[in-house]
Amino acid sequence: MTREITVSVIKADIGGFVGHGQVHPEVVARVRAHLEEEGPRRGLIDLHVTSVGDDIVCVVTHRRGPDDAAVHGLAWEAFLAGTEVARRLKLYGAGQDLLSDSFSGNVRGLGPGVAEMTFVERPSEPIVVLMADKTEPGAWNLPLYRIFADPFNTPGLVIDPKLHAGFRFDILDLHTDRRISLFTPEESYDALVFLGATSRYAIQAVHSRALGTVAAACSTQRLSRIAGRYVGKDDPVALLRCQNGLPAVGEVLEPFATPHLVAGWMRGSHAGPLMPVALADATPSRFDGPPRVAAIGFQLAEGRLVGPRDLFGDVAFDGARREALEMAAYLRRMGPFQPHRLPLDEMEYTTLPEVAARLAGRWSVSG
Repeated sequence: MTREITVSVIKADIGGFVGHGQVHPEVVARVRAHLEEEGPRRGLIDLHVTSVGDDIVCVVTHRRGPDDAAVHGLAWEAFLAGTEVARRLKLYGAGQDLLSDSFSGNVRGLGPGVAEMTFVERPSEPIVVLMADKTEPGAWNLPLYRIFADPFNTPGLVIDPKLHAGFRFDILDLHTDRRISLFTPEESYDALVFLGATSRYAIQAVHSRALGTVAAACSTQRLSRIAGRYVGKDDPVALLRCQNGLPAVGEVLEPFATPHLVAGWMRGSHAGPLMPVALADATPSRFDGPPRVAAIGFQLAEGRLVGPRDLFGDVAFDGARREALEMAAYLRRMGPFQPHRLPLDEMEYTTLPEVAARLAGRWSVSG
């Protein structure tokens, strides 16, 4: 009997070095050491720890299924151990994403972001982990739509019979936690009604209709709604399976060759271009940005992570980086004006409500 494998990507911001731009190597080492020490006893098959901006990203494989208490508890403990180092080094925002004093079965709703999927490993199983910094879950909407529903990006939708059958998009309403499933290509226009509203709706998962299996999973937590205050942008992760009836690796990466605007950047309150970068350049500093996306690829081999390959560490993305920097420079010239600054309803966890309340009595009827 073929056994299922689970790949879990769990991330958290537990302290920035210096400011919000990077994770200190000692913090990464402590998180990795804890996973390596305790992982075998918790059922881990393999693990990889990396960072993007001020977020630590843990990729682990196991056979315990999604939302497993042992696996999520291990990640929570690793983040706590890393937070101890961050506090000793007086890093900025030490333990920022750990919004609870205790673990309660899994990390969902506690602050860390999670993207995980369970499937039967194919004879060749390439996976891509997308990791963003200084943005929100809706940042994946446009690239994932292009990957799984746009034939101008993914020619496999036209020429591969398995892709031609389309995909199921599970879309989450971030305000109400309700979910709807829509099917492409026949419901593409309906899906775009929601996916274009990136501050409210986000893709939770994508499933292949021909293969009857999961193709992509995304983290969708909103830190401000969990904490009740602004504690930083959500910095989402996504996990995608590739090839053999699913989009090719090149089709998965192609949307990022054209930078698109996302919410986040400085203080989580500005629109900026999502710039594809190699891991060495995933250390934003200009105005705490611009927002970054990094991608690492693995081959799965009986649950072992063969890799990673730094997928945006390619000169073919140099043009996208130049374009993103030009977009960033243009937007910065707008200062505190929209559309560089986000609309008021997306800035509810700043000082704006206090200012509005303080000045409420000074408004008068015009004319």
